Amino acid sequence: MSARPAATRRTVLRGAALTPVVGLGLTACGGGDDNRSAALAGPVELGPEGEVAAGGAKLYRDHNVVVSRGEDGSLTAYNTVCTHAGCPINKLDGTRLVCPCHGSEFDVTTGKVLREPAVAPLKPLAVEVRNGTLVAKPRD
Repeated sequence: MSARPAATRRTVLRGAALTPVVGLGLTACGGGDDNRSAALAGPVELGPEGEVAAGGAKLYRDHNVVVSRGEDGSLTAYNTVCTHAGCPINKLDGTRLVCPCHGSEFDVTTGKVLREPAVAPLKPLAVEVRNGTLVAKPRD
């Protein structure tokens, strides 16, 4: 005979009931193959240059890009896919991005992590103005 106790009916049923919940949790934490979280493959037009005021920022959800403008007029851009689990970030609060999945926060002027669980900064993008339109692209 085995020294291990036999599983009770209650143990088996409890395990069966929890299996779908664990699967959902793993799915939520995985980056997934969601096209919204894809990195930029090439240049993308975001909108008029005037949409980003000095000292402010604008989130371009459709392209997973945030652009900020310094008081001196300089522009910076970052990919807004969270570096923790690959979720597209959809909330901009001043100059702070907040990830909806696990609450990571990032500074849009530097890309640095302000609040974990993310530990890696946002991926920087190149940004320029072409004929009055903001254009973001991957850095070379």
